[in-house]
Order: sequence, then C-alpha cells, then structure tokens
Amino acid sequence: MGLRGAEPAALSGSMPSLPGFFGRQSRYLRMDDVALAPPPEHEEELGGGAVRAERRRSSTRYVFACSVFASLNSVLLGYDVGVMSGCILFIQRDLHITEVQQEVLVGCLSFVSLLGSLAGGRTADALGRKRTIGLAAAVFQAGALVMTLAPSFRVLIAGRLLAGIGIGFGVMIAPVYIAEISPAASRGSFTSFPEIFINLGILLGYISNYVFSGLPDHLGWRVMLAVGIVPSVSIVFALLVIPESPRWLVVQGRAAEAREVLLRVTDGEEEADERLAEIEAAAASAASSGETVWRELSRPSPTIRRMLVTGLGIQCFQQITGIDALVYYSPTIFRDAGVTTESQLLLATVAVGFFKTAFIALAIVLIDRVGRKPLLYVSTVGMTTCLVVLAATLWLLAHGAVPKALGVAVAVLAVCGDVAFFSVGIGPVCWVTSSEIFPLRLRSQAAALGAAVNRVTSGTVAMSFLSVSRGMTVAGAFSAFAAISALSVVFVHRFVPETKGKTLEEIELLFGGGEGESASPGEVELGDSEHLVRKG
Repeated sequence: MGLRGAEPAALSGSMPSLPGFFGRQSRYLRMDDVALAPPPEHEEELGGGAVRAERRRSSTRYVFACSVFASLNSVLLGYDVGVMSGCILFIQRDLHITEVQQEVLVGCLSFVSLLGSLAGGRTADALGRKRTIGLAAAVFQAGALVMTLAPSFRVLIAGRLLAGIGIGFGVMIAPVYIAEISPAASRGSFTSFPEIFINLGILLGYISNYVFSGLPDHLGWRVMLAVGIVPSVSIVFALLVIPESPRWLVVQGRAAEAREVLLRVTDGEEEADERLAEIEAAAASAASSGETVWRELSRPSPTIRRMLVTGLGIQCFQQITGIDALVYYSPTIFRDAGVTTESQLLLATVAVGFFKTAFIALAIVLIDRVGRKPLLYVSTVGMTTCLVVLAATLWLLAHGAVPKALGVAVAVLAVCGDVAFFSVGIGPVCWVTSSEIFPLRLRSQAAALGAAVNRVTSGTVAMSFLSVSRGMTVAGAFSAFAAISALSVVFVHRFVPETKGKTLEEIELLFGGGEGESASPGEVELGDSEHLVRKG
C-alpha cells in the first residue's frame, strides 16, 4: 500500500475549532469558522507551496491540541500512582492498616483497571472513542470522591476499585484515539502524549504529598486525594473540542462526517480523499472477514499472532521490570537506603518524579526522528544498568561496606536514572507500538487486551513488592528486576519492528500481513516510506 503521510484528526462539523492553535489566529479559514483554502488573493500571492505549508502547520497544531485534550485522563492515572506513595504513610497512621492492607490498597487499582481496559475496547467500538474518554473521566471522578470521603478502609478500597475501572478505560482509549487521528510522520510523538501526562500526574502527586504533608494525618491524605478530581473536570471542556475518530466514523457508515474530520487535518481535499479511501478499504476488509474480533484474537493467524506477541510482550516488559515498585514505594526504598526524615523521603520522591517527567519530553522529541527501536535499546539497556547499580548499592549499604552518605546518593541517582531511561524509551514507546501495530478491525480491543496485560503486571508488582522485599531483601528484589530487564533487551531485538514513518495501514505488512506469512518482525527491515525489504 504505497501510502504517504498519515492519519487524521480534528473536529466534527459542529464542534468549536481552535484557530491557529490555542487562540493564535490562522491566516487561512477552515471549515465552519475556517476554510480549507485561503482567500484567492492570498493563494496567488503565496503560491501553492506556501498554501500547503500553511495548511500543514495549521493541521499539525490542531492535532497537537486534540492529542493534549485526549491525554488528560492520563493525568488521573499518574496522579493516583504518585500521590498514593505518600498517602499510604498517612493512611497507615490514620486508619491503622497492616502491611498486607497497604499492598492491597496500592495494587488493587491496577488489577481492577484491567476490567476497565477490557470493557473499554468494546465500549470504544460501540459508543465511539470520544464518548469513551468522557466515560473514563466520569467513573474516575466518582471513585476519587468516594476515596476522599472514606470513613474506613473498606470504603477506601471501594472508591479505589471504582477509580481503577475509570483508569482502565482511560489507559486504553487515549493512545488508540490519538493514533487514529495523527499523521504518520508525527504519530509517534503525538501517541506518546498519554505517557508524558502520566508522568506529569505522578510529579503532581509527589508535589501534593510534599505540600500537604504538614496537615493532620486524618486530613492530609484526604486533601491529597481530593486534588486528583480537578483534572477530570477539565475533560468536560476537552469533549467540546476534540472530534470523533474518522476511522470509527467510517466503520459506523458515517463517511461524510469522517471526510470532514480528515479535511481538518490534511494538506487538502486530495489527501483527505486518499486517506478516506484507505480507511474505507480497511473497514470493508474487516467487514468481509466474517470473524468476530475476540475469535480472531483467540485463534490468530500467524500475522496476528506476531502482532500479539509484540504488543502484549512490550506491555508486560514495561511493568515487570519494576517501574511501579519504584514509583509507589520510593519512600520505602529510600528509607531502606538510609534516608530518615519524612520530609527528606518525600523530597527525594519529588526528584524521582521530576526525572521521570523531564525525560519523557525528550522521548517525544526523538521518537519520530530516531525511531522507536533505538529508543527501546537505549531504554532497556540503561534500565538494566541502573537496576544492577541500585541492587548492588542497597546490598553494600545493608552490609556496611560503603559510607552511608555515598550509598544514599548512589541509590537516589540509580532510582532517578532508572525512571529517566524508562521515560525516554519503553514508557512511551510501549503505548505507541501497541496502538499502531494492529489492523483497524482489531485495534481497539487488541489495545484493550494489551492495556489489561499492563495493568495485571503492574498490580502483581505493586501488591507483592513489600512481601518479596521482606523475603529476599530490597536488594534481592531489584536484582530480580535487573535480570528481567536484561531479558527485555533480547525481546526488543527479536520481536519489535521499527514502525517510524509508516501509516497504520502499511504497518500490517511489517508482520507479514501483505504478501506472505513467513516473515517475523525481527526479519523485516524498513526501506523508505513506500517499501519493505525482506532480509535474505
């Protein structure tokens, strides 16, 4: 499929627009408020090339805005993860919960969010991507309110379970939606936005812990949790701005509306019609297959099987290398390293959140320039190194083999290094890859399955870390994470193809979905944007 460029995005016909992106007035009008062509006098003055360049800049700004709004749910997940690492200290003292109850409170959100992720795929296909984003925010907001007002541990758990369902919806739908509206040339950057918003939420959660740590125990953790309701309110505005996915509209037989969306984000009518034809062809192929989505996923063809290995595998490795142990339990890890005061613990945790957020911004800049796979190599090798250093340092500190001040400094740097390498590679690339490798007919539910694997793995790590650390020491637990991280390097090399610059319809060919069924992702090289070259 010799395609150029990309995938659309923007508003449906009646929605308000964002001229020139966030209020900056564009020189050219678009549909409704703003037209796809400049006034005739400007067109002659500027020439066709300048007109197309201006259209491209305008549509890119618009897709950027839509990607930001669609990613707001990810702030909720990040904030909950970050704030709970400090809240748990206050909840333990206020509600007098045990260590096992701490693990259940922390880890249950990840497990129950898999229900939201699995249901989210079917919901997104039935209601649309946009409405599913709104549903995710509403369910999370209800759960956060219950947690804030919880008088007991049981009610607190009930609220957390409800919030987890909302997070499950949000985690799976944002990357799918953004991938379906973004141009191929910048899809990686835009699809990374949910990850940067997760990291921003984590940082805000850590800051909230530190700011409200001076409040009484019974009040502090409630205020920390209540602040998490604020981002979900802003999603109401987002829903007034973002469009429905043109791919979903085509599947629903609403091609005219899909074309309106495509006109908003392409260089002109010719490209919009070309993209629409590609999407309609993919939808027609899906409709003629005669198989239900889950039947095809449970009994996959060789091509789909390779996609599942890549998509589910990278989701598993993203979490099983212990990132949530570092994020949820960083105060516990730093205390084990020798940090004593509560304010120092929370301040060191803020540093972790800062590194995690700063390096995801670097990933967004690089992902469509250097590609997905180079970032994955840097990320997995760097994480493995940092985990080895952290495990060794904690072991040496436990045996008094290094000065305490030096050991604490190295441990903090190793933790910050690990989250930085995570954020520059496998953190965002995981979601980008999972949202772009599956064909249209399977995309939302396959992405939901991947998000469910991610949440199960996250919950397993979060709910077992304290018990495992008690059984084999914190140093031993991170030695195990380091060994698993080393395996992730092998997985990336063998099973993850480079997808930079390919349209969603072309990517299927990387897994043998076009001419034959013999190639595996590790045996395919990308040529230019039009060709695939098989290794001999």
